[in-house]
Amino acid sequence: MELSKVLFCSYFFLLSLLITGNEGWQHGAHQVRPTKLFVFGDSYADTGNYKKSEANSWKFPYGITFPGKPSGRFSDGRVLTDYLARYLGVKSPIPYRWRKFAPKRWHFGMNFAIGGTGVFDTLVSEPNMTTQIDNFEKLITNYSVYTKMDSQSSLALVSLAGNDYSAYFAKGGSAQGLQSFITLVVNQLSLNLKRIHGLGVRKLAVTTLEPLGCLPRSTVMSSFQQCNETENKAVSFHNILVQQVVAKLNNESQDSAFFVLDLFSSFSTVLKSKGAPLGNLKFETPLKPCCMGISNAYACGSMDEKGGKMFTVCTNPKFAFFWDTLHPTQAGWHSVYLALQATLEQIHWT
Repeated sequence: MELSKVLFCSYFFLLSLLITGNEGWQHGAHQVRPTKLFVFGDSYADTGNYKKSEANSWKFPYGITFPGKPSGRFSDGRVLTDYLARYLGVKSPIPYRWRKFAPKRWHFGMNFAIGGTGVFDTLVSEPNMTTQIDNFEKLITNYSVYTKMDSQSSLALVSLAGNDYSAYFAKGGSAQGLQSFITLVVNQLSLNLKRIHGLGVRKLAVTTLEPLGCLPRSTVMSSFQQCNETENKAVSFHNILVQQVVAKLNNESQDSAFFVLDLFSSFSTVLKSKGAPLGNLKFETPLKPCCMGISNAYACGSMDEKGGKMFTVCTNPKFAFFWDTLHPTQAGWHSVYLALQATLEQIHWT
């Protein structure tokens, strides 16, 4: 699927960090928040784990808004991980692939998410979610990078944006068998969530699928004017199962450890309103990507054999919701983050 988010209070917040060394939990307005973020999943959360030699996310014009050059994020700037870290008041966690270059960043958690991956093996030769969790477990058990106390003061973000389903159809899967496969995917997701929780992580946020039928790769058929509702109906079945799994896990754990970040609703809200109610920006043509190949043979970031650009970029990404045919812009993620804030504010972090 892939390749081609008061000065007074701030003063005392910063003061508390200086006094406590940022250990334990962050103090919000009414309760404490996790001080570490561990991330698993795909390109909606990846901040630089994909191989530089293979991903367009390491090519211009990716990263032109933030940090000003390609950083491995599948966007012009910040993605969901960055905004969730901002909410917690911590730095965005270091990508696992680059962990040895910034050991001081381990304090804020670690990002294991890799673009193009899923709960099962997909179309990319990168670690699936099970292997990502294996890598996390090794840092705890084999290398003692993180302690049980670290895990207990942390939040895990688990992103599943649909790569398993792209791989399913690419490998010859049928529409008739899709519902059964969706059940397999969500069952594996449930096992993954239980395992992460079993490693001591206190809170786990799992995303629903975004409206796949509204991604530019689907809306291109209508000149970016309308979503594919048939595709979105299949997404709804996946999301219902995810909600049921989270409710079951919370009932079993009895500590309300799991919660859902509803990307379907947040994307839909922003796209329907063109972003207007959630901020100062307005996405005039929200289904049209900012960056796209000059033909179906090319994608955002593609170059010809002579180094010529085979893509176009809009004048200002902040007025586009989608960056490429699959991923939001930084402005798009920010709008999604604003739509998710009500959910985040309702979480009992302690």
